[in-house]
Amino acid sequence: MHGDDACRGSDAKGRPPATAYINRIATAVPPHDVHSSFVRFARTLFSDERSRVLFGRMADKAQISHRFSVLAPSVEVGGASVDAGRFYLRGSFPTTADRMRLYEKHAPELAAQAVSGLDLGATARRITHVIVTSCTGFSAPGIDLDLVERFGLDPSVERTTIGFMGCYAAINALKLARHIVRSAPGARVLVVNVELCTLHLQEAIAMDQMLSFLLFGDGCAAAVVSAEPIGLALDRLHAVVVPGTRELITWNIRDLGFEMFLSGRVPGAIDRGLKAAAGAILDGAVPGEIDLWAVHPGGRSVLDAVERALELGPVALAASRDVLARFGNMSSATLMFVLQSLVADARPGMRGCAMSFGPGLTAETMLFHTA
Repeated sequence: MHGDDACRGSDAKGRPPATAYINRIATAVPPHDVHSSFVRFARTLFSDERSRVLFGRMADKAQISHRFSVLAPSVEVGGASVDAGRFYLRGSFPTTADRMRLYEKHAPELAAQAVSGLDLGATARRITHVIVTSCTGFSAPGIDLDLVERFGLDPSVERTTIGFMGCYAAINALKLARHIVRSAPGARVLVVNVELCTLHLQEAIAMDQMLSFLLFGDGCAAAVVSAEPIGLALDRLHAVVVPGTRELITWNIRDLGFEMFLSGRVPGAIDRGLKAAAGAILDGAVPGEIDLWAVHPGGRSVLDAVERALELGPVALAASRDVLARFGNMSSATLMFVLQSLVADARPGMRGCAMSFGPGLTAETMLFHTA
């Protein structure tokens, strides 16, 4: 059995399990738009003109206009630091400890900003579970407990942290929330995806490593998942691991932050993997039967690969491309931005497919419909 097949049975009394719904989604980004300053600074890190020109071409083709950071950009063009606080000083980039201190300061604030957008009010005490995903920082007591205290949640609320899974962690969090609701229909799960990707820029000259200056931004999404039939119904979740691609995406903790490797072969691997697994992902449906596509915008080439593999029309991924242009890649938070955009204009009964990609190479996918 695959995907949810093993979990489709009834309970002990023969009743089908409850349907889980994403009732509300709220998002937040820090105040500083840093895309232009990051790209300008990254060009100066290359010692040869050929690499600078190549990086500039990649930036032009990235289809990203804005990215946000907890770091204020430097106003000094061509200066020694990319940010006003001189956190990233040329020749002296910060240690992992320095980066985690900023994470501990800013991540709880950004998470609180997103959760505030849910307007929980008096219903905060009805939250039974809190799930937090992040791959850009760790601390304890963590963001989960901070949210309990800030928003007056029941101190006995069940708390879970999903760490270091990368861009597809939002679907893993929704998968866990769905399992909780299906087993306990009275549950109300608060899911928070918070990422401070800009704390992990690397002073490197390898083009693959320099992509962090081009693609990644900070952001947070918060959602409530329950059995209340409002929002998006989570119908089926399915994971695909593409064979022979383990080395294409890596994310490792090192002395000078978290280091990402993102191979240029990723789009091709996604193309092949989706073509082979499309039937299982769509549970027998064909792409033309899907009304809403929520694809994690890992980059323009990733979206192009999905479009090719599934033979989608030119506007199918419009919401994903719009989020990429306005926010860049915010790791686990990004897919929720796309879902928030889609649900705003969706009509009841529309069918959707969400997918996100990360280390493995793994595609986490989800079928849903609008309530």
